[in-house]
Parts: sequence; C-alpha cells; structure tokens
Amino acid sequence: MRIFVSILLLAVAPTGSCLAQEGITAEQYDKYIRFLAADKLEGRFPGTKGNDKAAAYIRKQFKEYGLNRWHTNFYQPFYVKLKKQTNSITRDSVLTNNVIAYLPGNDPLLKDEYIVLGAHYDHLGWGGKGTGSKKPDTLAIHNGAIDNASGTAALLCIAREVSKKKLNKRSIIFIAFSGEEEGLVGSKFFTNHLPVPDTAIKLMSNIDILGCLNAEKQLYMGGAGTFPGGMELLKGLGNGSGLNPIVIAGGVGGSDHVSFYKRNKSVLGFHTGGYPQYHTPEDDIEFVNTAGAVQSCQYIYKALLAIANYNQPIYFIKQD
Repeated sequence: MRIFVSILLLAVAPTGSCLAQEGITAEQYDKYIRFLAADKLEGRFPGTKGNDKAAAYIRKQFKEYGLNRWHTNFYQPFYVKLKKQTNSITRDSVLTNNVIAYLPGNDPLLKDEYIVLGAHYDHLGWGGKGTGSKKPDTLAIHNGAIDNASGTAALLCIAREVSKKKLNKRSIIFIAFSGEEEGLVGSKFFTNHLPVPDTAIKLMSNIDILGCLNAEKQLYMGGAGTFPGGMELLKGLGNGSGLNPIVIAGGVGGSDHVSFYKRNKSVLGFHTGGYPQYHTPEDDIEFVNTAGAVQSCQYIYKALLAIANYNQPIYFIKQD
C-alpha cells in the first residue's frame, strides 16, 4: 500500500514548487471571505436577504468558472423549519438554497463516478435565543467569518483552480450548503434528492472552519479511514505542505459530511480546530489566519485531485 500511495502522489500531486502557480492565492481567498463575512450580509441566516446575497455570490463565481449547473440557476431550493421569531422571522419555515455546480471527469469510465466537495455558507444572523449563539442575550450580527465563511471561501478557491486545470478523472460536485446551523438541513436534503444515482457518489469532502490554523499548523481531518488507503494518502500529502496534518480514521464529527456518512458514503471532514470566538458576534474577519487558510486550501486541493484520480475503487468502510 505504501508503494501504491507513493506512486499515486507522484502522479497527481503538484510539487511544493508548483503550489505558488496553482492560483490559490491570499488575494483571491481574502476577496471571497471579506464578501461573505461582511456586515451587509447580516450573518447569512436562512430566509434573509443576507443569505440570499451569499447564495447569489457563490452562484456567480461558479458561473464565471464555467462549471456545469444541475438546474437552470445552480440552486437547489428547500425549506428550513425555525423556532418562532428566530432572527425576527415570524414564519415557522423559510426557503433557502444549496448552490450546486459540477465539473465532468475526463476519464471515459471514471467520469460517471462523483466526488463531492462542500462547505456551508449559512450562519446565525443576529444571534439571540434559539440560534445556537454562545451569547444568546446579545443581539448583534454574527458574521461567522471562521464559521463558515472561511470554508466557503476555500470551496470557491479550490473550485476555481480545479475548473482551470480540468485534471480530474472522476467528476466533481461543488456544493455550498445552507441550513447547516439548523441541523445539517441542506446536506440532508441534498442526500435525499441526489442529482445522480446514489451509487455514483463515491466520497464527500467537507470544509467547516478553516480560518484559525494554529502555531503548530495542525489541519484536522476526520473520516480518513472510510475509504481504502485514505490514512496513507492523507498523511503522505502532508510532506512538503508546511502543515501538520492530524489524520483520523473515524472522528466523522458534526458537520455536513455526517449526512453522507449516514448513507454509507466515504467522507473527509477538514477543519482547523476550535477557537474562542465560535458562535459569538466576535467571529469576525480580523481573527482569520488568511495565510494558514491558503496553505490548507492547497492541501485540500491536492487531496481532492488525488481522490478524483484514485487508481483503485473507492468504497465505504464504516468506522466506530
């Protein structure tokens, strides 16, 4: 297995000297996250104009990248049930959207298999009781710069780069989920209304909280044991990355990839760990480690391509 993984990495992974040419830059990342975490989006709560603006922005990027759309406007609409008067919304449910695009694979046989890369773009709005805010008595915009504008910005950077290179043998679905904070609603809806046959989805990678890389440069990833050779692959990709990958066989966690794992899909969950501003109004752009986020993007980009080009079958391995 070690020999196989070494050959695979040489075949599909960019060398350290090429990373600067991959186009995943601090400038591009900063552009995306500053829009998504801006006050004018008011915390991107489902059913609000800020959430709609975020979805429209993501759709615009996907369209500009030349990615294919599943529907006429890249949207997958669904309803989220709310507690009464959450974020001053008096309705008991609101309409929001997953934003979905895909890039076909270039292999005649493997193109009918799909790898998913996702991140949730919704957050807590103005906070308050019933939203999950750690300061429920404080009504203030929760911009969610790290949770999860940081992951959505990474999704956009990686989608942009993959769409330029078109090196993927398997097809790749890029999806920005809404309704994650209300109980993984968007990812549950997607897995229950797949645009492709269920068996065609081989693995889902999720990015949730990428903006707080610590001094030890620890990038965490759960679920590496849910597909063959995953542990060896992800550890090997750390060589020359400047990161300290913490690779966990199980540890599937509580974000959108759980919706896929429960349907017996291989998953990876990428994150940079906990941080003091989590689910508070203080989760703002000044606390984002942009350089660390870009390093993490480059690693995830390599991992995505390696898996999309995996030369062995990808199948689900349950973890305890």
